[in-house]
Amino acid sequence: MGRSMKKGEYEAMARFRHHLRKFLRFSEDVAQEHGITPLQYQLMLQIKGFPGRSHASITELADRLQSKHHGVVALVSRCEELDLVRRRASERDLRSVEVHLTAAGERLLEALALLHRDEVQALSQLLHGLEGDNTELAPA
Repeated sequence: MGRSMKKGEYEAMARFRHHLRKFLRFSEDVAQEHGITPLQYQLMLQIKGFPGRSHASITELADRLQSKHHGVVALVSRCEELDLVRRRASERDLRSVEVHLTAAGERLLEALALLHRDEVQALSQLLHGLEGDNTELAPA
């Protein structure tokens, strides 16, 4: 340990967590207003936003969502029932399953992502402001 916290560091951490929670509440509300859960939105976002391609495996999604494999399988099943995603056997590795967005999933994700964009930009500006105020922001 050896290091103590200064009041300004607590304030910076509290400010960051407050703004992060406001963003998460906004995201939860917007997803629910569009008839899906926040986790379903996050799943679709991780599929579309996966680096270098527009699909992801269950294992990759579990890592990106920080969830258990079986929980992601259940989440994908619920999204399949809503016609938001489709599973396909991987052509590269027949043991792996790829999760792709459907056309309906693409449309819903686009609508939600557009609503999130301004909020993400505002949060990004806040983070840059915290870096510039000379108050060290330790991991919370």
